[in-house]
Amino acid sequence: MSLTPSEAGRQLSLFGVEAIRPTPADLAGLLAGPGQVVRMGGTARVGVVVDAAWRVHVLVAELAQRGLTANWVADVPDRHAVRTSYASTLAPLAASWLRGTVKHPPGDFHLDGPRLRLWVAAAGDRDTLGYLLRLGPDDRDCWAPVGAALAAIGLAAALLDARAGGPAYRITGRRRLTRLAELVGDRPPAAPPAHWPPPPPV
Repeated sequence: MSLTPSEAGRQLSLFGVEAIRPTPADLAGLLAGPGQVVRMGGTARVGVVVDAAWRVHVLVAELAQRGLTANWVADVPDRHAVRTSYASTLAPLAASWLRGTVKHPPGDFHLDGPRLRLWVAAAGDRDTLGYLLRLGPDDRDCWAPVGAALAAIGLAAALLDARAGGPAYRITGRRRLTRLAELVGDRPPAAPPAHWPPPPPV
């Protein structure tokens, strides 16, 4: 039986941030984008380079909600590296995502509100046509599985190459943008309104 648009929206809201408790596994959202993970013994660390100070503030707060401490350093002007401390709670994430030292989504990879929220905080941005979710430029093997995971939650997106301002997925269309905003939840105070997914229409 097919769902009406309103029923589909209600079903997808089950994947939103309000319905799911934050956990370290949510950092899969950072790995879907430009984030990286490394292992050390029975621990692991996740890091991501971001392009604005507000992203640092949002990510550090989000990581704290998941019981993770984080630090950051200024990489180059307007670039900041945010890294968690090594933690045993991140070891399962690293084990599922790493093939040797190469990042690749596991077979059961999926996206939900908390994971998308971290991706948006680290590498999401509006453009004139929709909303961009930036990818790791060296993570080509990840792009297709990540795109499939977006489509699976109703966020089918166009893959942009470097010539079009990527690598990134662009989400367009009022219904999909509304769905994205509902999934990632309210804009954090530190995030400029022009960079967070547009709020659903009233």
